[in-house]
Amino acid sequence: MTSVTERIESEIQGNPVVLYMKGTPVFPQCGFSARVVQILSHVGVPFKGVNVLEDPEIREGIKAYTNWPTIPQLYVNGEFVGGCDIVMEMFQSGELQSMLKEKGIATKAEA
Repeated sequence: MTSVTERIESEIQGNPVVLYMKGTPVFPQCGFSARVVQILSHVGVPFKGVNVLEDPEIREGIKAYTNWPTIPQLYVNGEFVGGCDIVMEMFQSGELQSMLKEKGIATKAEA
C-alpha cells in the first residue's frame, strides 16, 4: 500500500507541471482553481490536474506535504510554486512565464 505522501511525490515527480485543485481542468469547482487553470491555459502550459475532491486523503495530504493550508497548489518540476494569489501575482508580473522558461517548460509564446 503506498502512502499519501508517496502518491503525491509520484505525481509531482512524474509530471513537469501539476495542479492540485478542486475539480478538473475542464470543470473546476472553485473560483481559485478556475483562475489558476485560466492562467496556465493562457500561457499555454500543459499540466496535470489532480482533483482533491475525489480523494480526501490527497486533499489533506497535499496540505501537510507543503505545509500550505489552501488548494489549489501548483508544482513545477517537483517544486511547490504557490497557491492562487501567488500564481496570479507571478503571472501579472511576468515572473511565472520566466520561471517556466528557466525550468524548460514550453509555453504557448514559444510554441
